[in-house]
Amino acid sequence: TYEKVCRYIARESESVVVSVEYRLAPEHKYPAAYEDCLNATLHFMKNIEHYGVDPARIIVSGDSAGGNLAAAVSQTLASRSDLPKLRAQILIYPGLQALDFNLPSYQQNRAVPLLLRERAAFFALQYLNGDASHVEEVLEGSHIPADVRLKYRKWVSAD
Repeated sequence: TYEKVCRYIARESESVVVSVEYRLAPEHKYPAAYEDCLNATLHFMKNIEHYGVDPARIIVSGDSAGGNLAAAVSQTLASRSDLPKLRAQILIYPGLQALDFNLPSYQQNRAVPLLLRERAAFFALQYLNGDASHVEEVLEGSHIPADVRLKYRKWVSAD
């Protein structure tokens, strides 16, 4: 679905664009998509001279679930001293947390098409374990034990 977009970006920015066709949920559960993206990125970075790319100008990007994967790959690569550092990450409406679907952004955008709040929770469950039967619990917030919610409150809260 992104081939034309990637070709356009490559042409207009005079860049090399690598698009990863990662395995999709629910057929392929976590961490399949992450592993696909990480392995493709590692291969690219380890063979960068073959592609004629300046190692100081590597950017990782993605939208929606791809934004989640780009963020995860970026975090994994941050501690690697054997590879070039990423210049940037571009995240376009990334799915970055499934801890609280009642934060203000979810409430304000709950009925904005294309990714309704309920659909976001459904897709998060599909990605994690392929079982979306617990959507209501996730939307209520009862899927996270109280001690875990308190532990992560400083990172995931309306504040």
